[in-house]
Order: sequence, then structure tokens, then C-alpha cells
Amino acid sequence: MSSGHKTMTAFLTLIGALVIVITGLCVRWPWWAWPAALGALLAVAGAALVGVRRRRPLIPREFALEPDLPIPPVERWEKVVRNVALPSLSPNYDFLVTALVRWVPVDVPHGAPEVSSAGLAVDAVLSRARAVTAGQPPERSSLVQHQLSGELATMLPDPSGRVLAMAENLVVTLSDADRERLEKLATVRKDEAVWEHERKWEQSKRAYLGEDVLTSTGSAVVWWLAKNDDKVDKAVADIGLLAQLTAVANDEPVPERLHGFLADAPKKEGDAGAFVDAGAAGEDAEETFADRFTRLMQDAGLDEDDPRWLLFARRVADDAMATGVPGAQTLADLADDLERGFQERTPGEDPPKEGDDGNPGTGPSSDGPFDDGGYDDGRW
Repeated sequence: MSSGHKTMTAFLTLIGALVIVITGLCVRWPWWAWPAALGALLAVAGAALVGVRRRRPLIPREFALEPDLPIPPVERWEKVVRNVALPSLSPNYDFLVTALVRWVPVDVPHGAPEVSSAGLAVDAVLSRARAVTAGQPPERSSLVQHQLSGELATMLPDPSGRVLAMAENLVVTLSDADRERLEKLATVRKDEAVWEHERKWEQSKRAYLGEDVLTSTGSAVVWWLAKNDDKVDKAVADIGLLAQLTAVANDEPVPERLHGFLADAPKKEGDAGAFVDAGAAGEDAEETFADRFTRLMQDAGLDEDDPRWLLFARRVADDAMATGVPGAQTLADLADDLERGFQERTPGEDPPKEGDDGNPGTGPSSDGPFDDGGYDDGRW
């Protein structure tokens, strides 16, 4: 019996005695009732002490006097595996897995063969990890690390049923060479995607212009008005330019009904809007020096029948030959051609000579447009 039980029993006995005294005084017991009540109280207290003493103790008697035995240390079954290559979704790119493998042996019947619990645990953990990594791309190594941490966080039996295994402290990485290759491939794929998008955009734009906008001059004008609906007068002024653009885009000449709009089309070389008809371009390309000289004479107000035409050509050719100007022979041939043409038109007449009084404006004293200023050497 402990001291706590004894104290409680004495306390209850004292309270009972006080209750008996108060009750006896209040009801005015006879003198013989006092000893009887106190005797009953003592009998109850003694019975309580005897009952507690006979009750079985919490700690068996045989162990009550023994000292506390030391708690045996917990046996740990764990092993660290480092940089184990596990396959990824891309061939030849492996994840490198580092982890702390923990396991607990499972009780087996007597006589079962001895096994390496470490080997069974590591193999079971790596098999579970391989099932996860094989379906993930190598670029997602950080995501795979978190997936493996959740997948391998539970103790599960190995296929033989001899151990329960799990893994902690997982780290999933790639080799430096593989990481560099993947970064280069990602950059190339992104650039290729941008180039493909730009190519398709350019094809779409060309198709829109060639198959919709520039199919005819009318569609080109409507397209121009849609973009500049407040500039109708500018659209009318640019009909010639739009007609030429449409013709060039379709490899066709400008329709005859639109030739009247080409007068105001830009002709200057280097002008961004200088688009000319294919036929006109061919004629300009074949223009000779004689054609240009003829146009010069016509701009000066002389026609081909005027004798001053031949005189001017001959003087220019002679001066060019005398000064050694490049192309002087061409000028001389041109003068000869003009002279033959003049003789064919006026048979029996001699070509005009310098100083001839019959040709006004050809001599030194002439007041014509080719007056030589009074020089007597025959040069103007």
C-alpha cells in the first residue's frame, strides 16, 4: 500500500468523524450512541485499508526491486546510392538519381534462405523510380525530382516480399554535356518555329496580294480605297500606278482601256513607284543614239527636211573628231547617214555647205539659231 492510499484513508476518516460529531450534537444523541458511531467509522476505515493492501499492485512484485534496463538502440537499415542513370523519354539522355534508401526486413518462416536486404531494397526503389523517369522528357529534371520524392515516400514491399523499402533526399540531375546539348536543341527549335511562322506569314501575305488584291486593276483600286477611304482623289490619281502594278504582278501588259491613266505614271529612274509597261520598257532599251539625236533636233524646233539639221550634225561630228571625244566615230557615221538620207529625199541637190548664201543662218554672217559668232575658221 502506498503512502498516497494511506493519506486518502486518514483524510476520509477525519471527515467522517466530523460528520458524526455534528450530527450527534444536532440530534442530541444519548451517551451510548457516541461510542457506537465512532466504532463503526473506525471499522470502515480499517476495512478500506485491508482491501487496498490485498489489491494487485500496478508493477509486479518481482520487478519492483529491479533497476531500469537500458533501451536497446534502434537498428537502422539504410544505404545511399549516387548518380544512378535512369532512362528518360528521349533516347541516350539519362537522369542521374541520388537518394537515401531505407528498408525494414520482413519476418520470414524458419529455414528461409538468407538474402541481402540492402540489395533487395535498392533494386525495389530503383525499379519504382525507373517507371516514373521513363515517361518524362530530360528537360524536366526538376519536376521529375519532386515526382520521385512523392512516389518513393511510402514503404512498399519488394517483389520477393522480404523487405519494405522507400527513399528519401532524392536529387535528380543531368550530365553537363547532356544539359548543354538540350539547351542548344531548345534554342534551335525555338528559332525554327519563329522562322516557320514568319515564312507562313510571308506566304499568306503574298497569296493575299497576288490572289486577291492584284488580280485586277479594279480589285487593287478597291483595296487602296479600303485603306485610304478619305483620299478618293489620290486613288483616282494612282489608277495608272495600280494598273501597272497589277500588270507586272500577273506578267501581262496593261489593258488598252487603261492606257489613258499611264500619262501621269512616274517615269524617273530610281522612283519607288516607277513601274513601266513591258512593251514600253523594251522600246526604251532598244533606243539608239540616232533616235536620241533626232529627238534633240525635234525639241530644238527643226524637222528632218531642214538643211540646218544636217549642218548641225556634221559640225558636231567634226568637232568631236578633232577633240578626240569618245564616240566621235559614231557621230561621224550618224552625220554620213543623215547626209545620205537628205540626198535621197532631195535628189540632184548638194548638201548644204558652211558659208553658203543659199542657206540662211549657215554662214559666218548668219543671224540664224546656229550663228558661229563671226568666226572665219568655219567652226561655230
